[in-house]
Amino acid sequence: MPHGPESDPHKFRRRGVLFVLSSPSGAGKSTIARKLLAADDHLEMSVSYTTRPIRPGEVDGVDYHFVDLEKFREMVTNHEFLEWAHVFDHRYGTPKAPVDDILASGRDVLFDIDWQGAQQLFQLAGGDVVRVFILPPSLVELRERLVKRATDSIEIIDARMARATAEVSHWDGYDYVLVNDEVEQCYESVHTILNAERLRRSRQTGLIGFIRGLNK
Repeated sequence: MPHGPESDPHKFRRRGVLFVLSSPSGAGKSTIARKLLAADDHLEMSVSYTTRPIRPGEVDGVDYHFVDLEKFREMVTNHEFLEWAHVFDHRYGTPKAPVDDILASGRDVLFDIDWQGAQQLFQLAGGDVVRVFILPPSLVELRERLVKRATDSIEIIDARMARATAEVSHWDGYDYVLVNDEVEQCYESVHTILNAERLRRSRQTGLIGFIRGLNK
């Protein structure tokens, strides 16, 4: 989707970036996503739909759109999702319409989704998708973070750790892989990737016209 000239100092139009952040639960992805959104006016979060119960402190429509299973299935039937997945007995999906609206407004879209969603999104949008996978320093530290977070039972933590091992095995399906052993440094790397991808030649749809103008 072309972006307006206000996002580029040379007045080139460019295609919007669909920027995916994935990581095992507890590896710091959500913290980095929040920092990106706070620092970057041209980036907006895609808010997923989910059938899981709302947690203390979460806000419907901000953290997720919380719906029942019947509504979610209806949306799947109506092809309203760019991607969706079944995780820990609950369903998560990225709605199409808001993503189209964000791109049309001249902003890029940030996705907090797992490897299944990243793969589905890439199959749909190809070169507009940039995939970043964030690793924890170690699985031992990852478990410690989940325990300290104190939002899940030991049984759920055990399930998350088993899933983390499976998720890490898909690291090679991403364009960039970073280790989050220091959150500020990892965030800076992620933001650098986003800015560099915005400048990729294949996204500069106005570049050809600019070059033709140079040759007049």
